[in-house]
Amino acid sequence: MVKGKRSALVAVGLGLALSLAACGEDDSNGSGSDTGGDGGDVQGKIGVILPDTESSVRWESADRPAIQAACDEAGVECDIQNAEGDAERMTQIADTMIGDGVTVLAIVNLDSASGAAIQEKAASAGVATIDYDRLTLGGSAEYYVSFDNVKVGELQGQGLADCLGDKPANIVYLNGSPTDNNATLFAEGAHSVLDPMTQYKVVGEQAVPDWDNEEAAVIFEQLYTAAGGKVDGVLAANDGLGGAAISILEGKGQAGKVPVTGQDATVEGLQNILAGTQCMTVYKSATQEANALAEVAIALATGGEAETTGTTADSESGREVPSILLEPQSITAENVGDVIADGGQTYEDVCAGEYEQMCADAGITP
Repeated sequence: MVKGKRSALVAVGLGLALSLAACGEDDSNGSGSDTGGDGGDVQGKIGVILPDTESSVRWESADRPAIQAACDEAGVECDIQNAEGDAERMTQIADTMIGDGVTVLAIVNLDSASGAAIQEKAASAGVATIDYDRLTLGGSAEYYVSFDNVKVGELQGQGLADCLGDKPANIVYLNGSPTDNNATLFAEGAHSVLDPMTQYKVVGEQAVPDWDNEEAAVIFEQLYTAAGGKVDGVLAANDGLGGAAISILEGKGQAGKVPVTGQDATVEGLQNILAGTQCMTVYKSATQEANALAEVAIALATGGEAETTGTTADSESGREVPSILLEPQSITAENVGDVIADGGQTYEDVCAGEYEQMCADAGITP
């Protein structure tokens, strides 16, 4: 059941209410702020903790500026920090944010256990929590804001199938971190598409701890060797893992001959697509996700309810978490320009140097 349906005008109104409330804190009678209507008093600020700088460049290059821009647009004070891949550091950041008076805390967990502990501590302090991008299994977040991650995997599976065609093919899966619930959903979606296609055979599959690209290269080379070099396609869960596989394929003279998937539409991923060494990637607009997060956080900060698209099952607690799940987009050589047009990457970054002519050939212009 979809909870708390509202119009887009309500979200705008909430942002305005926050701005007015901030101004009201300085009024002469010292009475503080009151949003009026359905919202309550707005106090404190919103805290956001990003996971790392290693699993994907998106967290700092895309999500941070997009979240900050959304907060600025709504007139909300936001404290955005990065845990740098350290669960203990994330806990320390959360403790500090709670102590500093945040009223809403959004996290991208490094693992569900530490994420759930942070949310439990926040709840005991009266701080509302949001799962951003990754669902915390066994957690207590009021909302989950992400993309449809099973759909991401389905797009990857279909993208690889489109590149492989109908001929028999051996596939290797490079899955994401086993501690990331999203990685499980990506693999689920990909398998749901590829498993019924009996012309394909899985000759290797392994999760990559912490989404570590260097370890991914080692793992892929081991899987490639174990398959006797008979690998025709690689289902890589994101662009970083895809790039790791491509680096090994290049050393074996197979880059461009073996289709590789990806995710996040990174500069490297898009350039690999233009160069023909990567089959596709999946674009998830950081601006769209950040705006959704801001709207949910604002709703919580004003004592209201957020507009959701449905619920997501927490397999550990059995809880149905109210969710905002956005629609991902498949990106191939035919529509790389869509990412640039949407602001996901810049022409200057993607089409630099040797890629300028490749962009021109793909119809991408400044």
